[in-house]
Amino acid sequence: MARSRAISEYTEAEDKSMRLGFLLIAAGLLSLLGLGCCWLRPALQERGGGSSANCTVLAVRQLGERFFCTFSCGTACRGTARYPCLQVLVRTSRSSAPALLHEDERQLRTNPKCSYIPPCARDDQENSENVTYKQKYWKEKVGSQPFTCYFNQHLRPDDVMLKRTHDETVLLHCFLWPLVTFLVGVLIVVLTICAKSLAVRAEAIKKKKHL
Repeated sequence: MARSRAISEYTEAEDKSMRLGFLLIAAGLLSLLGLGCCWLRPALQERGGGSSANCTVLAVRQLGERFFCTFSCGTACRGTARYPCLQVLVRTSRSSAPALLHEDERQLRTNPKCSYIPPCARDDQENSENVTYKQKYWKEKVGSQPFTCYFNQHLRPDDVMLKRTHDETVLLHCFLWPLVTFLVGVLIVVLTICAKSLAVRAEAIKKKKHL
């Protein structure tokens, strides 16, 4: 009776391990598919054809045009302010044509005409001072010194990025952890099958000895 109960408990533990393993395998596969379709694939397409280069500042200027931004001053307090448009024109080591520099992909999508969007403050003057500070930075601190920039000659030949939104580390983590989950699930299933096989062999050997 006790032996039958122990066998039953062992079989139940094996079934739980198998279910856990298959659950991890499914979770890993679904995570890889989800990230691949919803995030990883667009990120790789964004990077596709993209290259790094050395950029040199050609001109730094403020346009007369001003753009609106949204500031928050509390839970139920929001409003709009304006900031001047700063343009940083650069030349890359891959092309002699001038290009407009952007902070990153997000800034490009938000305002493709400007190179910088300041943290939105309620006071327009504060926004103007932030833009002027950034203008002095590019003129005086960077000047003619080359710096690394990123561009995609096929998708956006007239724009370059100061930094990538999706770097190698982020892409690695998005691929690594679902893969680890999948491999752990496979390992659990394999070990459970091996343990079950060894238990069956041990039981068969024990029966032969009794015979």
